[in-house]
Amino acid sequence: MMTQSLQNGFTLDNHYLRDLKGPVPVPTQYAPSLGVHRGSCPVEPHKDQEIQRHRSAQAAPLLGSCRVQTPAPMDVQMCQSIQPCHADHQGDLSAGQLLKWMDTIACLAAERHAGMACVTLSMDDIQFEETGRVGQVITIKSKVNRAFTTSMEVGIRVSVQDVREHVERLVCVAYSTFVGKPAGPQKVLLRPVEDLCSAEEQLQHSLASERRRLRLYNEQTFSTLLQDYHTLWVIDQRLNQILPTFTRVESIELVLPPHANHHGNTFGGQIMAWMENAATVAASRLCGCFPSLRSVDMFRFRGPSSVGDRLVFKAVVNNTFNNSIEVGVRVEAYNCEEWTANKPRHINSAFLIYQLANTPGDVPAFPQVTYTTQDGERRYLSAIVRKRIRMARKHILSCKEEAPLSVPWDKSNQVYLGYNNVAALTVLAGKQDWEASSISDRVAVYVHEEVELLCVQVQMEVMTSALHAFTLLADLTLRPLWDKHYLSCEEVERADEEETVYHIKCPPINGGKSRDFVFLLSKRQPCKDGDPYVVALRSVTVTTVPPVEGFLRSEAKCAGFLIHSLGLNSCKVCYYNQVTSGVLPYVAGNLAGWSKSMEETASACTTFLERDLITTLY
Repeated sequence: MMTQSLQNGFTLDNHYLRDLKGPVPVPTQYAPSLGVHRGSCPVEPHKDQEIQRHRSAQAAPLLGSCRVQTPAPMDVQMCQSIQPCHADHQGDLSAGQLLKWMDTIACLAAERHAGMACVTLSMDDIQFEETGRVGQVITIKSKVNRAFTTSMEVGIRVSVQDVREHVERLVCVAYSTFVGKPAGPQKVLLRPVEDLCSAEEQLQHSLASERRRLRLYNEQTFSTLLQDYHTLWVIDQRLNQILPTFTRVESIELVLPPHANHHGNTFGGQIMAWMENAATVAASRLCGCFPSLRSVDMFRFRGPSSVGDRLVFKAVVNNTFNNSIEVGVRVEAYNCEEWTANKPRHINSAFLIYQLANTPGDVPAFPQVTYTTQDGERRYLSAIVRKRIRMARKHILSCKEEAPLSVPWDKSNQVYLGYNNVAALTVLAGKQDWEASSISDRVAVYVHEEVELLCVQVQMEVMTSALHAFTLLADLTLRPLWDKHYLSCEEVERADEEETVYHIKCPPINGGKSRDFVFLLSKRQPCKDGDPYVVALRSVTVTTVPPVEGFLRSEAKCAGFLIHSLGLNSCKVCYYNQVTSGVLPYVAGNLAGWSKSMEETASACTTFLERDLITTLY
C-alpha cells in the first residue's frame, strides 16, 4: 500500500477527520486506522474530538486558500512503473491490469470521502485513448466528483509518461458509482462534496449530475428503443454473415485470498480483469487476431463474491459495426453448496467494445454477424441500442470548445459564401453509412457519426410537387408556422434571388437559455433532370445584428434541404444538419431516445406543405 503526503503536513487520517463537519461515525473495524494517534497509543474518543477541534482551528486559514500546486482535498493518486508482468504479449499494458488499478484507486477515493467501506455499483464511460508500454510510468488520479444522497460518482483519469519525456499523454477516463457499505438495512447517507476550488472541479461536479440523469433516462428508454429497432430492423442476408456462436467463451476462476480485499470480498478490479480476458478471447475468435479494447460500457456489480467462490465467465460477440465489435460478458458465482446444486448467482455483467489496431488510411473489415434464436436477436438489437446511447451520451456530455463557425457576411464575398454553403450541404448529403434511427410510414430519421462529427438526416415523403415544396421551404419566414423550435424569423438582408440573411429566435429547451441564430440561406434550382432543389443554411456574422439580450447567440455549420422530385405531385424532402453545440439541445432528446421531436416536426412540415398546396388550389 502506498502512503501519500497530503497538504498542510497532516497525515491521511487526521486530514480526513479535519475535513468532516462534526463527529464522524467510524465503524469499529476502522477505529485503529481512522483514530487520531498520539505516539503509538490511540486517544480516547472525547480527547480525539478535542484534538480534532484544535487542529481544525489551526488549519482554518490554510483551508480557505486555493493554490494550484496543492492537490484538492479529495484527490487520490497512484503511480506505477509498467513491468513485463503487467503487459500483454505485444508489450502493451494489459487492459485487465489497468482496470485493477483503476478500481483500487477509485475505491480508496470513495472510502476516503465516506469514512467507511464502500461498494462499487458500476463503472461507466471508460474510453481508452491509447495504452502504455513496458518501461513507462502510469499515473492514475481519482476524486469524488459529486455525492448524491446515498451514492457518489468517482472520476478516474489515467495518463502515461515515458521516463525520457516530460509530457503526460491521456490513456483513459472513467467514472465509477459507489455507495457506503451499510452495517444494517438502512442506506448510508453521504455528505456533499464542498470546497470546489477550480473551474474543472465545478464543471465535473455539474457534469456528474448530468451523467446520472442520462443513466436514469437511458434505463427508462432502453426498452422503448429496443422495440423501435425491432420494428424497423431487417436482417441483411449477405453471404458473409456468420453466426457468433463459435465466439462463445466460458472460463472459470477460483477466488483465492490474494484476489480479495480487506473486507473479504473479491476485488472488483480483479473481476473486471478476468472479464476483459474472456471478452478479448471471444473478440479474437471473430477477428482472427487480437483487437484493442477501446471502451467499456455498463460495468454493473449486481452482488458480491468472496474467497472460495467459483466464478464462471461467459462471453460472446453480440454484434459488429463498421469499425467496432461489442462483446457481452456475464459473471456467475457459486459457493460450495451452489456449485453442487448448480444454482448460480449473477453478480456482474458488462459490454466491451473492441477495434482493430490499424494504421491511418486502413479500413478494418469485420465479419457481419446474424442470429437464429430469440436470445441472439435480443443481444443483436440491444447492441445497436447501446451504440446509439453511447453516441448520444458522448455528444451530450462533450465539453470541447468549438472554434467560431460563423463567417463574416458581405456582398463582396456573396458568391464565395453561397457556393461554399451549397457545396457543404451536397457533401454532407453524400456521406455513406447512415444508420436508421426511426422509420415510420412517411418519415425516417438517420444518424451518421465520424469521430467527433455527428450528423442527422430526416427524410419525408410529401404529396406535392418538388417546386412547390422548394418555394415554401426557401422562405424561412414561413418556418415558425410548422417548426415549434422557431419563435420568429426576420429577413435581415436580401443580396439577390438566391442569397438571403435571416435572424432566427428559438425558445429555451430543457431549462436552458433561449437561443438565436443568424443564417445565410442559399437556394438553387436543378441544373439538369435528376438534380435536387437545394436550400442550404449556415451561420454568418452581420454587423447590423448584434447579440440580443436574453438570447444565447449560437451557430450552425451546415444544414438545409434537398428536395427530390418523385412525380408530378410527389417528392422526397431530405433535411440535413451537422450538429453543433448550438444545435445539440434541440436534437439531444431524439439521439438519446426519450423524445420524438424530430419526427413530430417532420410530420408538421409534411402537413404544412400539403395543406398549403390544397389552400392554393382551392
